[in-house]
Amino acid sequence: MRLFTVDAFTDTAFHGNPAAVCLLNEGASDTWMQSLATEMGLSETAFLLGNSLRWFTPAVEVSLCGHATLATAHVLYSTGAATGAIHFETKSGILTVNPSDDGLITMDFPAKEVTLATVPDGLEKALGAAVVSVSSSQLDLLVELESEESVRSLRPDIPALESVDARGVIVTAQAASSTAADYVSRFFAPRVGVAEDPVTGSAHCALAPYWSARLGRDSLLGAQLSARGGLVRTTLRGDRVDLAGHAVTVMEGTLLLNP
Repeated sequence: MRLFTVDAFTDTAFHGNPAAVCLLNEGASDTWMQSLATEMGLSETAFLLGNSLRWFTPAVEVSLCGHATLATAHVLYSTGAATGAIHFETKSGILTVNPSDDGLITMDFPAKEVTLATVPDGLEKALGAAVVSVSSSQLDLLVELESEESVRSLRPDIPALESVDARGVIVTAQAASSTAADYVSRFFAPRVGVAEDPVTGSAHCALAPYWSARLGRDSLLGAQLSARGGLVRTTLRGDRVDLAGHAVTVMEGTLLLNP
């Protein structure tokens, strides 16, 4: 079976978010896929069999992942296995992906409505920063801080964040006027085995409606301020959101195992 490592949401190797992509040639058990994802040690490993796509962190299977979907589509396009629209069958329904001539890949994802929530006990202490507001999405908590610099300089207590009752914690702020992006973010998900994710497509399913409502525009550019960094272009379309980005293949090999 072919196995790839792809940096997603970037056009430069060793930036963005690395994902492993395994092109299965037969069915595999959940235990086998989880073991391979743990072995790879990346925030997500994608498994594709036909059009069926699944994603595993080193610890658990997840129901939605943006960067590993982008990485999978990039592999199919770059190897010539696909040329036009791809319709992935996933636990979050059908996810449609389309390429463009400049290498940008656009993914049609479900938008995640966010609702104002109370600040959970211990959250500000775990983050080590003053919180402007907290909202809840279907998957995560979305926490707004006062400035881009507050997000950039954040040094949270990761074990303390693990006690927060959510898949992950999205920390965000409006971008500074000197930044090309419209908003910035970081994403922490220790509950699913990811201390900090470099660039998180699924988090932008909540960030897009949040910031589109705040800024009054459907099309925005989000910058994730992890050490690796990455850019996600978002376009809100009612209850759907287009997530667009580039990707770069870093490694390709053959997996010498059978499921």
